Amino acid sequence: MEIIPAIDIIDGKCVRLTQGDYARKKEYASDPVEVARKFEDAGIRRLHLVDLDGAKAKRIVNKEVLEGICKSTSLQVDFGGGIQSNEDLELAFRLGAKQVTGGSIAVKNPALFTEWLQTHGGERLILGADAKNRKIAISGWQETTAMDLIGFIREYAEKGVKYVICTDVAKDGLLQGPSLELYQEIMKEIPEIDLIASGGVASVKDLEDLEEAGVYGVIVGKAFYEGKISLSELRTFIRN
Repeated sequence: MEIIPAIDIIDGKCVRLTQGDYARKKEYASDPVEVARKFEDAGIRRLHLVDLDGAKAKRIVNKEVLEGICKSTSLQVDFGGGIQSNEDLELAFRLGAKQVTGGSIAVKNPALFTEWLQTHGGERLILGADAKNRKIAISGWQETTAMDLIGFIREYAEKGVKYVICTDVAKDGLLQGPSLELYQEIMKEIPEIDLIASGGVASVKDLEDLEEAGVYGVIVGKAFYEGKISLSELRTFIRN
């Protein structure tokens, strides 16, 4: 199982939100590059970097943070937050992102997201499938669509999506455990994807349960920043 720490950025600083609510923001570090270096030093290879300012602005805002992390570490960065144009997609790759996560764009402009898949391939584009009550949520989770979660993922799997980050919004930031049953259902229904679980992880036991369930990867955010899971504990899950 891939351990993928998350760094969420507002005003260039490392923060976490609760259930996507910008009013429930907590700052953890003023230097995201330094946080990224600590993950790298622990043997972690991947990083989920989210530009929360960009998600609001619908364009990349914190480009210096992305570039700084990519230049200062060897982490494989997947970057998301507000990428809705060819220009921003190319900018993210140019700044060093190895992968880009698209959520809202895959709902609002499926033709463009499909074009990106065809151009860059399923190795470089990640589908962000965030859900409230099994319906796709977009625009920083401020808007819930009528789209069924599994149907949405299946449609893009048929178009070449390989990696899917699925967040159950009801779990995010609450440290109450991940949506194991939901992830198991997705993997049973769409076994060809590599599913990355996100939201709710609060303990090493949660990581063990997700690994046993067979998810490809898990994003760890608040549990690390709040000291629920240590870097040394994360290290025990890292693939050799």
